[in-house]
Amino acid sequence: MWLRVQRWRGVVLIAIAVVATIWLSFGNQLVLYIHPRYIVFTLIMGVLALGLVIASLVVRTHPEDEEEPSPRGKVLSGIGLGVAALIAVAMVIVPPATLTSATASQRDINSTTLGAETQSVTAADAASVATFTTFTVVDWASLLRQTSDLTFYEGKPVDVVGFITADPDDPANMFYVSRFVVTCCAVDAQPTGIPVFLANWQDTYAVDDWIEATGQFGTNPSTASKQSIALHPDAVTKVDQPSEPYLY
Repeated sequence: MWLRVQRWRGVVLIAIAVVATIWLSFGNQLVLYIHPRYIVFTLIMGVLALGLVIASLVVRTHPEDEEEPSPRGKVLSGIGLGVAALIAVAMVIVPPATLTSATASQRDINSTTLGAETQSVTAADAASVATFTTFTVVDWASLLRQTSDLTFYEGKPVDVVGFITADPDDPANMFYVSRFVVTCCAVDAQPTGIPVFLANWQDTYAVDDWIEATGQFGTNPSTASKQSIALHPDAVTKVDQPSEPYLY
């Protein structure tokens, strides 16, 4: 009996992982784990892997002279099998979730130069007013890294969607409208965001709330925050999480 379990455990676990991956893709939830450009490739590989699993179940043979493992080997193998099975089953049972402000604070918002080439000051300065309303959190964060000249931001309306991450230096009056930027998968996701000054914002909103914020950039009134420029919001509205919460 134990030998039979040993023989088939790998095939079963692979089958569970493949089925879970395909299942997530049909619910449009695979984007919570990988970049959309890799979804088709992942699905093709998943279907091929499932075909190989089925073929293995049909044609797989085993030698009759295999030795029964030692008691210690059985225990270690059983523990390994149990852990792997729990992980595989969790992929199906536990609903996928987006990365949150907890991850953003661990990875430091805007701590890298990710997205620095998304928008250039020269190109943005010549853009129409309507163009600025299409700028994402990444676009504005890119510009904020390039210039702190307030005259550059005059007359440029901001309209962005993201989740709230508290400013660690002035959490009572400052927060970031944040998004994660994914290059390959959620493992490499980098948080980016734009600072917003809104006194006592936690009376109305909560960390991780998804919001749409409109307004314009100006001098940051906060003396505790390290950000010299902040969004002065005209309106902050709670919204549903987008179907694709990450930016690419």
